[in-house]
Amino acid sequence: MTVPDTGTPVATVPTIWGNVPPRNKNFTGRVDILARLRQGAASRITAVLPEQDPDDPLPQAVQGLGGVGKTAIAIEYAYRHRFDYDLVWWIAADQLPSVRASLAALAGRLGLESATTVAGIDGAIAAVLDALRRGDPFGRWLLIFDNADQPEEILDLIPRGPGDVLITSRNHRWQAVIDTVPMDVFTRPESVEFLGKRVPKGLADSDADRLAEKLGDLPLALEQAGAMLAETGIPVDEYLRLLDEHVSGIMSEGKSPDYPYSMTAAWKLSVDALQQQLPQARELLRCCAFFGPDPIPRDVFRLGVKVADTHVSEVISDPILLARAIRELGRFALVTLDGRSISVHRLVQALLRDELSETERAGYRHEVHLILAAAAPPNTTDQKFWSRYAELLPHVGSDSTELARSSEPSVRQLALNMMRYLYQSGDYTSCLDLTERFIAQWSKDSGPDSKDVLDAQRHLGNALRLLGRYPESYRLTEDTLARARAVLGEQDELTVALRNSFGADMRARGDFVEARRLDEETRELLEGTLDPDHPRTLRLMASLALDHGLNSGYVRAKDLYLDVYQSMLKPSVDAAPGDVLGAWTGLAWALHLIGEHRAALDVSKEALDYGQDPARLGPEHIYTLRIMNRYTIVSRRMPDQRMEALELVRNSYDLSTRLFGPNHPDTLAIVTNLANLLRTIGETQEALELAEEAIARYPKAYPTDHPYIYGCIGNLALLKRVTGDAAGARELNEQALAGLDRRLGRDHHYTLTVATNLASDLAMLEQRAEARALGEDLLPRLRRLLGLDHPSTLACAMNLSLDLAATGDQELGDELAADTRQRYEDTLGATHPDTVVAIGGGRVDPDFDPPPI
Repeated sequence: MTVPDTGTPVATVPTIWGNVPPRNKNFTGRVDILARLRQGAASRITAVLPEQDPDDPLPQAVQGLGGVGKTAIAIEYAYRHRFDYDLVWWIAADQLPSVRASLAALAGRLGLESATTVAGIDGAIAAVLDALRRGDPFGRWLLIFDNADQPEEILDLIPRGPGDVLITSRNHRWQAVIDTVPMDVFTRPESVEFLGKRVPKGLADSDADRLAEKLGDLPLALEQAGAMLAETGIPVDEYLRLLDEHVSGIMSEGKSPDYPYSMTAAWKLSVDALQQQLPQARELLRCCAFFGPDPIPRDVFRLGVKVADTHVSEVISDPILLARAIRELGRFALVTLDGRSISVHRLVQALLRDELSETERAGYRHEVHLILAAAAPPNTTDQKFWSRYAELLPHVGSDSTELARSSEPSVRQLALNMMRYLYQSGDYTSCLDLTERFIAQWSKDSGPDSKDVLDAQRHLGNALRLLGRYPESYRLTEDTLARARAVLGEQDELTVALRNSFGADMRARGDFVEARRLDEETRELLEGTLDPDHPRTLRLMASLALDHGLNSGYVRAKDLYLDVYQSMLKPSVDAAPGDVLGAWTGLAWALHLIGEHRAALDVSKEALDYGQDPARLGPEHIYTLRIMNRYTIVSRRMPDQRMEALELVRNSYDLSTRLFGPNHPDTLAIVTNLANLLRTIGETQEALELAEEAIARYPKAYPTDHPYIYGCIGNLALLKRVTGDAAGARELNEQALAGLDRRLGRDHHYTLTVATNLASDLAMLEQRAEARALGEDLLPRLRRLLGLDHPSTLACAMNLSLDLAATGDQELGDELAADTRQRYEDTLGATHPDTVVAIGGGRVDPDFDPPPI
């Protein structure tokens, strides 16, 4: 947006000027409030909000009743002082999703390559707040949160740092949190001055005084009155007479509204004048009253033309009439026009709704529901539609829209699509908020076994799972699946989807065999019912590929992932970008674990480029973080890639911690990778400390007997040994081996990896016979499970050759060592770190990395 030229040199215009509404040319007075805000912005504080730097300015709130001009003064403040800032950003703060979306949109404007407006919203928000806190790239910034009436919802989203924050709100609770400037109606001189500006042909001060007295000096009422006087030329005496009649009528109804009688009367006069000028415009205005208070995209009405037989059918079906109606609404100051959108003040919306009967309100509300449903894109998998969903989101979730009360199939489908959009784009927090509210209302209206409720609960479970809240997801999905089976039957598409979701919950509990069994049964159910290239079929096959991998079937996993990935790329397949990247990541994982390291590196690099593309998911989407972790895991096996990998994985760890917290499963996977990488480059002490911290946090993400925990205990044991504590390593590996034997059995890759390292512990403790016996038991198991040339098989064979020689079988040991070294060179190459260790006569130390479930 270009800031209007006011004669100030262009060089002083803010670098970023975003979303600030147009300035009211009739703005009047408020000098004391503007001065107090400016003084507060310049001051420094000693202690306020958590993590607030003592030298940071204290956020300020302008608090007052509706209609007193809080938004207007925030706009005026932004324009008057814009030259003091490098960044001015306006945020519509009535709903949490709108706040989050606006902050995410700021990321791209700050030059943060990882942030986009279409995906990775949690990452974008975190990046913005961090950049503002650091004052990089701008230390002089102003963020305005308009209509922030729920302090508890947005406190964590208020940036700290060297800039300024201005909040407008009707809620007095801000007084307990930040510096609050109370705002009341105009003083009488301000009212007179305002009316003098608003009525171009001039208005006698005495007439302005009488109008202000009658309207209680309320700015919004004065705006309405001034617009009507200016547009109709009605004499002041006549206006006052009509005003008296309306006020008497309103008072006689015995109501005690939340807004002054004068406002109601002034508004009624404007609406009556509009009715005489263009009746269809009034119908459009009434319709707008049942949207949310956020800007309404104009093309919502154009797209809503397909909704026939409504109050607004005539006006929205005729583009010329629609344009005229919008113009008339603007003339009478009943709406604010700004580019592609229309905004109606929440107070005007409330007045419009209040004048209607309950039957009329239900009718208009139903029409808005249908218009929104008609304006929504057909699906959520194509990223080009995500910006449209972002525009509709404030109206879908608004209390005034009451969309959750609709039982219309198309309207409920809109809500379900919105949940899916939030989930796919990575905004899991907003997905939880929206989904929980709709589930509560739909359960009340349609019962807990309604298919819409069950579907919404599926989305809720998916969001909980990606937020790492595994126990909640398991309980919810287990219950929802049981009810879907009873109500819909096993072969219903929703039941099948819930089975797939529950398989993920089973994996999160460490029940790998049971998850594979469930997914195999689901695959059998799908045969003959869904096309092999249907997105739901492909998602199931990707889950089945993961099941095989988690049960040591890496070749089968690779084949399935490859089939799924190739199918998802077909033009005829409507695959979501997250599903594509998930299959791509799985393919890289499987290639790595069958020993095809170079192929795994190439595939993971291509997948990483795809995920980081802002037109796809963006660098801070959880699926992009996962492929980044996979890429660095493979890279650490390549000596020439390790230092790059170290920088990337450190950045990923910081990012994931900021986005999801230190105890999130993906954060733990990244720190596990980081510790393993540090060990390979000799930074063993830091690696040991990180591994110990991670082990302490793992039970906060997984059950205490989860195989991943035992695998990471094995990593810690390895670090204990390489830092000289072989006895401590043995104790940890024995603990991990017992747990993995119990959960997965001995013939599992994870179990055999820990056992291989336990043999090395025994060897270091000079218990060579025990080390040899263990190795002799492990090697045939690994050959049967993974093959003769698998890196884990070769590691066990190399270590066993040393134990054979140490226990007197030199010839047998040398023969096994020579064969193993040759296999290393043939499969991994002469320069691979494991090959180098084997040729040098050392022990090879396999490690563990937990894949996403």
